[in-house]
Amino acid sequence: MAEDKETKTKKGGGKLKLVLAAVVLIGAGAGGAFAAAQMGYLAPTGHSAPLGPQLVRKGEADPYMPEGESEGDAVEGEGGSEFRTNYYSFEQPFTTNLRQSPALVQVSLAASTRRDGRVLLWLAKHELAVRSALLAELADTPEEDAYSQEGKARLQKRMTDAINEVLVRTEGFGGVDAVYFREYIVQ
Repeated sequence: MAEDKETKTKKGGGKLKLVLAAVVLIGAGAGGAFAAAQMGYLAPTGHSAPLGPQLVRKGEADPYMPEGESEGDAVEGEGGSEFRTNYYSFEQPFTTNLRQSPALVQVSLAASTRRDGRVLLWLAKHELAVRSALLAELADTPEEDAYSQEGKARLQKRMTDAINEVLVRTEGFGGVDAVYFREYIVQ
C-alpha cells in the first residue's frame, strides 16, 4: 500500500511538472511576442507603420523637411534615381593629424540622404557626436591613404558608417547614404 501512494505521488508530480513547463513556455512565448511588438517587429494587422525615415520620391512632399530648406523650388531631373537627394553640409572644417604621421589633413564635408528630412534634423541635432566620430575616423587614416583615390574612397565609406552608427545609437536609425569632400587638404 505504501508503494501505491509513492507511485501515485510520482505520477502526480510528473503531471505537475508538465503543467508548470507548459505555463512557463506559454509565458515565454507571450513575453517574446510582446517584446517583438514593442520593438516594431510585429505590427497590428492592417496598420504596418514604417520604421524610421522613409525614402522620398522626386516630386513628393516631405513633411519633415527642416525649416529654411527650399523644397518646392527644386527642379528634379527625370533620369537617375527616382528618389530625391538632400545634403547636409558641416559648417566647420575637420582638421587632425593622420595616423602615426606628422602630416595634417583638413577636410570640409557634406553628407547625403535620400530619406526624409528627419535625417537632416538628426545630423544637426547630433552634430557634436557626429563630428567627434568623424575626427576619430580621420585621425585613424594612414598617410598613404590620404593621397590615393582608393584610400579616400575607403575613408568616405568609413565616415558614412561612423555617422550612421551615431544616428542609430541616438535615434535608432541611420539614413546617410554617402559623405562627400567639399575641400581636402593634406600638409
